[in-house]
Amino acid sequence: MTSLPHGLSQYDSYVTDCANGEVASTPLPSNFGRLLPKNPISGAMPDGKPFTAKNLMTIFSGILDQFADTRNRSSDAEAGMTFFGQFVDHDITLDAKSAIGTKIDPRTVRNVRTPSLDLDCVYGNGPEASPHLYSKEHEGYLLFGTCENPLDLARTCKGVALIGDPRNDENIIVSQLQGIFICLHNLLMDVLNADLKSKEKMKLLHKGYDGIRSDMVPAKKSAFEAARRIVRLHYQWLVINDLLPTFVDKAVLKNVLDHIHNDTLPKPFDAHSPIMPIEFSGAAYRFGHATVQNSYTLNSKVGKMDLFKTQGFGFRDSETDIEFEHLFKFPGKSGHDKARPIGRKLAKEIFSLPFIKNASPPLSKADSAKLPHRNIARDRTTFEIASGQQFARAMGINPIQAPKELNEKGITKTPFWYYCLHEAEGHNGKLGPVGGTIVATTLLRLLKLDHESILCSAQDFKPWQQLGATKSGQYSIGHMIKYVEQNRSSIKFAKDLTCPDCIK
Repeated sequence: MTSLPHGLSQYDSYVTDCANGEVASTPLPSNFGRLLPKNPISGAMPDGKPFTAKNLMTIFSGILDQFADTRNRSSDAEAGMTFFGQFVDHDITLDAKSAIGTKIDPRTVRNVRTPSLDLDCVYGNGPEASPHLYSKEHEGYLLFGTCENPLDLARTCKGVALIGDPRNDENIIVSQLQGIFICLHNLLMDVLNADLKSKEKMKLLHKGYDGIRSDMVPAKKSAFEAARRIVRLHYQWLVINDLLPTFVDKAVLKNVLDHIHNDTLPKPFDAHSPIMPIEFSGAAYRFGHATVQNSYTLNSKVGKMDLFKTQGFGFRDSETDIEFEHLFKFPGKSGHDKARPIGRKLAKEIFSLPFIKNASPPLSKADSAKLPHRNIARDRTTFEIASGQQFARAMGINPIQAPKELNEKGITKTPFWYYCLHEAEGHNGKLGPVGGTIVATTLLRLLKLDHESILCSAQDFKPWQQLGATKSGQYSIGHMIKYVEQNRSSIKFAKDLTCPDCIK
């Protein structure tokens, strides 16, 4: 959104639209729903006993434990892309209560934060509705840094990060990716505020509004609105041209893009499909867990660090400042860490979540701390998502039969999350026709439905050379981060942008 009346949040705006009859259902239409009908637990084990949630999870526990891998396996994907995918997830979904074992009607799930690629995890609702994210002294600048570490997120005296989505502080890597976008915005604020009488600066200010519908342009254009617009366009370009090609099979992505550009949708989507399918958020997009490595190179001092030693939610020491060239491919450099290929072999680290203390039925206490087991339980017992085979048939695709380890236990319908991983093994570690179509269509449709997005722009947007793109048009997350790292020390008011509680 470009500008909201003083104090009007997205929730308030949503309610107003409902009250004015501008939304299809009341009181609050759900953004969540199903693409296919429920898939309740059914069938029998080889001994003839019927499957139940408890015995099914016991079976899957034994199966999944076999795939815990202590090694780091490499794909072509940059290791940091796992965390950029996590950042994108936090931008479009908010699952504040993760219920395991409790059946949930997706229509009752509310996502008051916008399910769109608009970086509200960075900007909140803007300076007026989310003032705690912004400087009081320097209009339009986002808070960033602490007195102890200028590259940490801005924090309260208790160490709570001042950001639009608290989940983006849950580990060091995604926390510092959040910081990259904050610094990119502040660098643009410097440029746009430098001299508004200059023709060059005015041209940049106006360029920030390229493609926005005229009725959505604020009466008084501001540097903040332009900077946010420019950052969003670059971010959306990266989702389309960097994130999706990294994790989705090339032919699958092309098919989805062709549909989107022709104003059609691939099966099983149609015009009435939910904006945020539960099959996407509850299963398919969780492919990212399969790309996680056991350890990552943070910087040249610390070296490799085990995944769960990178936990956040508190003040961060400068010793853990990330050198992103180890996680992303920087222009002219090589030797960065790689993500794990999507498949059934999963990093052993995610089989022992340190922050899970209690059992989440139907899982045992031990299995409740294993991320793969939680994914299967969410898929089969919480949301009762249609199987991979059911999805394939609905899409007119020949389904992959349940793998040997499932068939041996009498399981002929592969849980959707597990199916996406199995399917990827036949596509060089990338999401195949079923999983890739669900992931790519959901993300691209979000952009298509947002009249301010890059896909709805009146201009053919290209990343700016001023922000790291090459003359030939090459651009990636590595290009963006390199630009920010080379320039953030010059942010004009950097010392003033730390949390006011911390300024000495």
